[in-house]
Amino acid sequence: MTNTSFTRFVAASGLTNLADGIAVVAWAWMASLLTRDPLLVALMPVALRLPWFIFAIPAGIVTDRIDRRILILWMDVIRAVAFAIATVVIWQALPLATPSVTGLVQPTVFFILMATALLVGGAEVFRDNAAQTMLPSLVTHDALERANGRLWSAELIGNSLVGPALGAFLIAAFAPAPFALNSIAYAVALVCVMSLKGSFKPRPSEAAPNWRSELSEAYRFLKSSPLLRSLALITGGWNLVFQMSAIALVLHVQENLNLGAVAYGLLLAAGALGGITAGFMAEAIIKRFGPKRTAQVSLMVSAPSFLLMAMASNWLTLALTIAIFEFAGLTWNTVSVSYRQRKIPDAMLGRVNSLYRLLAWGLMPIGLILSGLIVRYAEPIIGRSQALNLPIFTASAGALILGILGWQSLNRGFSLSDQDQPAPRL
Repeated sequence: MTNTSFTRFVAASGLTNLADGIAVVAWAWMASLLTRDPLLVALMPVALRLPWFIFAIPAGIVTDRIDRRILILWMDVIRAVAFAIATVVIWQALPLATPSVTGLVQPTVFFILMATALLVGGAEVFRDNAAQTMLPSLVTHDALERANGRLWSAELIGNSLVGPALGAFLIAAFAPAPFALNSIAYAVALVCVMSLKGSFKPRPSEAAPNWRSELSEAYRFLKSSPLLRSLALITGGWNLVFQMSAIALVLHVQENLNLGAVAYGLLLAAGALGGITAGFMAEAIIKRFGPKRTAQVSLMVSAPSFLLMAMASNWLTLALTIAIFEFAGLTWNTVSVSYRQRKIPDAMLGRVNSLYRLLAWGLMPIGLILSGLIVRYAEPIIGRSQALNLPIFTASAGALILGILGWQSLNRGFSLSDQDQPAPRL
């Protein structure tokens, strides 16, 4: 895969995902430095994920109307500025006050950071939708699994391997540092995207633009594809239970395992190694076992993985579990994303993709809020240590139910899909 444009596209994605990986630790850990209340800590990642519910559909309509490269450029400008604002706010607030078990000791700082997180999250919705719809314009359809695998491997190196460890080191050394570095990373990524050659604007419709008819067309297409609907709904359920576990894991690692920010970043890096390995192996696995069986098994890995995360008594067991979990997750993504990139016509790829991701990502804030509520109300009854684990146990139970229901849904969806040819590219 020597396509120069694809290589530059991967480089830009790697840089922005390095910033995202740094932010994975920086946002949540920064919240925990301002409060120890699990519900308030959860509000920071909610601010990052809520825009997926609000802007997913508008992002799809915009993506199918304008040059996708230009849209990516503007969204990276917005994120660079937002992180620069966060850097200044944290710098001005130093030294940080000792966080309270309940409430906020520096509410102004907390809410300004939440506002910048909302801005970053909103830009991410438009940027990611545009980027995912651009990939089929950069590689041939028969290379999509390989391209997605390589792209996600590069993204995981930044997002989950280098980024979290670097973010943890930086925030432990100087709180504003990870936010400043993110602003720089997005600025550099702009140069890579600007250098892409080619046309990335969808073919205009003969009819006058009308968002209602455009959205209805995308909805009818998604409704007519049982497999696309199943993949979206299963991914949405999985994201809900994953977010329940993710925010609880931050406090579980700090308080139950007595690990610091750097150790937490290394745990996420272990997960990245699992995902990167899957990025290079997923294509062969799918060819060997077929997309249906690969997706089914990948889904069933989640329930025991969550259970082991909650029961892990040391960092090594937790690291191995997260690595296996991420391997399965990346393999699932390769199946689902490659299928919809191949199935959906380019002229409506942005809109259908946005409806899909509304179902797949829109439930994330609910999972985050549920996690905080579970800990808050369970703590007086079972104690804080067990309460911090309860959202992870709950996620395991939810993943088991999802796996059982999803197995049959995928059976039906892939059986119907095998009877159809992929939709022609427009």
